[in-house]
Amino acid sequence: MADVGRLLRQWRGERRMSQLALAGRAGVSARHLSFVETGRSRPTPGMILRLADELDVPLRSRNELLLAGGYAPAYEESEVDGPRLAGVLAALRDVLAGHEPYPAVLVDRHWTMVDGNAAVARFTAGCTPALLTPPVNVLRLALHPDGMAPRIGNLPQWRTHLLHRLDRQATATGDPVLRALHAELSGYPGGEAADRPDGLVVPLRFDGLCFFSVTSVLGTPRDVTLSELAVEAFLPADDETAAALGARPAREVAGSVHGSRAR
Repeated sequence: MADVGRLLRQWRGERRMSQLALAGRAGVSARHLSFVETGRSRPTPGMILRLADELDVPLRSRNELLLAGGYAPAYEESEVDGPRLAGVLAALRDVLAGHEPYPAVLVDRHWTMVDGNAAVARFTAGCTPALLTPPVNVLRLALHPDGMAPRIGNLPQWRTHLLHRLDRQATATGDPVLRALHAELSGYPGGEAADRPDGLVVPLRFDGLCFFSVTSVLGTPRDVTLSELAVEAFLPADDETAAALGARPAREVAGSVHGSRAR
C-alpha cells in the first residue's frame, strides 16, 4: 500500500539511511524495498516491524505503520493512570521518592509531568501558578520567564542544551507536538550559548546550586505509554550543592550512579 511505503520512506530519510543499507540490515532485497516504498508491493506485518526495528521507529509510530499497511497495531497503549500500569507506576514513584533529597520527575513523551518527588518544590517555588496548573510541562516551566528561568545562573547554556535536546527528540519521533513546543520555547528570552560548555556534562546552575541530570527509561517496554515515560533526575554536581541539600558529597554520589545516561 502506498501509505505505508510513504511512511517507511520518510523514516528512512529521517535516519539518513539508503535503501541498500536498510535492505541489507533487514534481510530483504533493495528491489523489494523499493517496491514497498513506491506502493508496488504490500509488506507483511512482520516485514513492517522488521524495517521499523532497523529504523529505530518508536512503538507509537510502529503501530501507525501497521495501520497504514492495513494491519492491526502490535503494541497496546494503556492509560497512564489506569489499572494496567498501576504496578509499574508505583515502582517508578518509589524511584522518585528514593532519589530524595534530590529533585526528580516522571515525564511523558511531551514532557508533561506525570509525578515528581518532594524535592521538586525547590525548583518550582516562586514560579507563576499558571505554569504549575496541570498538565505541567517541565520544559515550559524551566524556560518560561515566569518560571525557573530567572533563577538559572547559566540560562543561555541550559536553554541551548534543552532546545537542542528537544529538537533531536522531535526529529527522532516525528512528533508535531514536540515540534510546536520547540517553536514556542525558542521564542522565550534567555539567549544562546556562544561556545561549547566546558566539563563532562552541561550543568544546571540554579539558585547558587549546581546539578547535573540523568535520564532513565524502561529498557524493554512492550506498551506504547510505558515506552514514552522517562525519569529526569538531578544530582549535585559539586560538594557545596550536596552539603546544601544535606546529603553525601558529590564525589560519593557520582560514584554510586551506574547504568544511566547523563544529559
